[in-house]
Amino acid sequence: MPSASSPSTSKRLLALLSLLQSRRDWPAPVLAGRLEVSERTVRRDIDRLRELDYVIDATRGPDGGYRLGAGSQLPPLLFDDEQVIALALALRTAGGLGAGIDEAADRALRTVSRLMPDRLSHRVANLVDTVGPAATRGSVQTDPAVLLRIGEAIRERRELRFDYATPDPAAEAPSPAARSVEPHHLLAHNARWYLIAYSPAVEEWRIYRADRIAPRTHTGRAFTPRSVPGGDPALYLSARFKGSTAEDVWPCTGTATVHGPVTMIAPYVADGSAEAIGPDRCRVQLGSWSWEALAAEFCRFALDVSDVEPPELRAAFTSIGERARRAGAGEGSSN
Repeated sequence: MPSASSPSTSKRLLALLSLLQSRRDWPAPVLAGRLEVSERTVRRDIDRLRELDYVIDATRGPDGGYRLGAGSQLPPLLFDDEQVIALALALRTAGGLGAGIDEAADRALRTVSRLMPDRLSHRVANLVDTVGPAATRGSVQTDPAVLLRIGEAIRERRELRFDYATPDPAAEAPSPAARSVEPHHLLAHNARWYLIAYSPAVEEWRIYRADRIAPRTHTGRAFTPRSVPGGDPALYLSARFKGSTAEDVWPCTGTATVHGPVTMIAPYVADGSAEAIGPDRCRVQLGSWSWEALAAEFCRFALDVSDVEPPELRAAFTSIGERARRAGAGEGSSN
């Protein structure tokens, strides 16, 4: 019989571990059949894995079986090819989360890459280099401990008490202001983390930047969860960034014909749209906070624009055009 350290035993233990990770419960006869060994050998291999700090629970039933459980520490894991690719991409783009884990993610990615089999290493390296890090210039990092505290309060449904740093133009440093809210959702948006919470003090929903939150020692009272307006936290957050408290739409939307090929315009319309109406023209729809900001959005294409709708957008083009003329002529304000 081969020893516990023999190549065949080690290979079988890895195969057994892979099976246990792939689904919740495994009847002993099924495991024995998949590994082409006796149930007695399966029991011995289970004991060997337990000696390596894997928590494996025995399950009851007609056949009896095993289940991989959670322990006090993280043992070595096995991943299939698709999981390795997903893990590498997630680690590569972790910087865009703004969670202060850039260095840890980079070290983890180097570890995973070093252990990849040859059939994956070059494919993953090429893919990772193509994707690049997701962090945006000027992104703000949030202390992971703060994110954990917020997450705990959300899960336990307890009021979160914290100091909130609000930028004050008259002060050299942000001035803290105490808050006590019912935390409901923690979401990432444009490389920043945001807390969606209900404020009993003002009886309104509020959004807080997590990087400005300094949790206090104790959480407050328990609360009954509420539904965010509209029922979808992600859409609610997106709507608020567009200046809306209801639908996820811009306050001002308009269309115009942009004199350029759709292939040139389409990549830069964000949540708008661009439809070709000729080889060198396309109909573009965009949205923004105000009519003048919307007119400026169309001007950034540096191409001729015509057939502008609605009238409010045409008036905005006239307004910013006059201001641009005065600026170009070196004239002062007309006010």
